[in-house]
Amino acid sequence: GAQQEPQPGFHVLMIQLTLGVAENGTLKKYYVKIGQGYIEQGATWKIAAEQREAETRLKAPAEKKDLYPAGVNAEKEIAEALETAAKSHKRVLLIFGGNWCYDCHVLDEAFHTPEIAPTLNRNFVVAHIDIGEYDKNLDLAKKYEVPLKRGVPAAAVLESDGKLLFTQKNQEFEKARSLAPEDVLAFLNKWKPATAK
Repeated sequence: GAQQEPQPGFHVLMIQLTLGVAENGTLKKYYVKIGQGYIEQGATWKIAAEQREAETRLKAPAEKKDLYPAGVNAEKEIAEALETAAKSHKRVLLIFGGNWCYDCHVLDEAFHTPEIAPTLNRNFVVAHIDIGEYDKNLDLAKKYEVPLKRGVPAAAVLESDGKLLFTQKNQEFEKARSLAPEDVLAFLNKWKPATAK
């Protein structure tokens, strides 16, 4: 859990619970975030407010990473990703987004889980393309037919020779927090290289 001190005499505690639920013989994880506000009354603290968010299948990130560092040349990053992909017989997965985007961080957290990371790392080279405040790399979004107006994160899949194979026109990742690990895996398995096992 994370603790926050918004003002003296008031204390906020954020907790993320992991629940394992057996569904049709398969154990599925659900994540629930709970926030509690405590108020100081004399010598004791009492719960003054409680908020529970709807459970999700993908874990909320514990901290925000610098997924989209400032000053990165996106065209150069894509060129390097394509070069790496060609050498390793992988495809390139472009993830358009920004550091301000909560769902971008949820998706990245999912990419690092034991359920998803092996499939991702075996088949794809990931390049994060910063859109700033919808004012950066818009030419690349247009080039790869990514409809940013519909929200981010948005993905495009490239063959290692740079050919565009797929763009998420329906923004399947845009509400990453509502996806299940199986949804992300299904996407990766659909677009991994044909020779991949």
